[in-house]
Amino acid sequence: MTSRPPATPDAPAAAAGPAPTRRRPRYRPGGTVLTPYLFLLPNMLIFGLFTIWPAINGFNISLYASTTGRSFEWAGLDNYRAIGADDRFWSALTNTLVYVAGFVALSVVCAVLLAVALNAQLRGRSFFRAVFFLPVLLSPVVVGLMWRWMLERRGGLVNAGLQAIGGPEMPWLVDGRLAMLSIIAVGLWTNVGFYTMIALAGLQSIDGSLYEAASVDGASRSQQFWGITLPLLMPTVMVVLILATINGFQAFDYIYNLTGGGPVGGTTLMVQFIYDNAFGPRREYGMAAAASVVLFLVVLSFTLVNWFIGRRREAT
Repeated sequence: MTSRPPATPDAPAAAAGPAPTRRRPRYRPGGTVLTPYLFLLPNMLIFGLFTIWPAINGFNISLYASTTGRSFEWAGLDNYRAIGADDRFWSALTNTLVYVAGFVALSVVCAVLLAVALNAQLRGRSFFRAVFFLPVLLSPVVVGLMWRWMLERRGGLVNAGLQAIGGPEMPWLVDGRLAMLSIIAVGLWTNVGFYTMIALAGLQSIDGSLYEAASVDGASRSQQFWGITLPLLMPTVMVVLILATINGFQAFDYIYNLTGGGPVGGTTLMVQFIYDNAFGPRREYGMAAAASVVLFLVVLSFTLVNWFIGRRREAT
């Protein structure tokens, strides 16, 4: 009589029969390639209809002359020659470059500093985050009219405050240089909350153990900022830089309601130059379209330069 071998842990599984085999997904030719594009198709159609097609049509209009918007006559490059000989165009382009330089530099610096401050363990941190982000939600028309009232030479809230502490009465919107500083300050006040939130998201993605290790090694707060925070935050800073540059070149609505482009064209930027040519008394649609193409090329150049600089920094 033979004895039955003792049961092993694998015995029940062996008694239950072979394990069911998992059915492999059926391969569909082209399915794995086309599926992502099918999800992108609605957005690509909307982007092409409302962005690509107007850009192509704008370039086409820049090659024609029209003052009615209905009849167009072939003009070739005459519109580009006309804006090149127009002093108002060069003044608007210069004002735009000055505005973008001041607005972008202040936006990046203030956004990083505010993000560092709002990332610290402070009482009422959520309240201050909401306060700095609130101007982003305001209408540009409201922003322009509100600051126009506050910066009025006589009766304005800012000058009233200055005079209350013995300061002079400043022509914020009448003097050319002060008017440029005023629109830069208002643009910064309006948009810095948005850039701060982007920088704050970048700060919160930095591993906290790096700061703990730096503290153990005796690094001060400033050494941690320059050695850890700023290098790891540079990709986010490049995003803020590109967004602020594009936003600066497109600035128009609140400036139009704040200064109207004055004094004597001192705050007329490129977008207002385009608006005045297309919808002002001259109705030069071809010149407006040509200036739009030039502005597009300028914005594209700055964006590509910023993008290549960011790529090189990431590579190194």
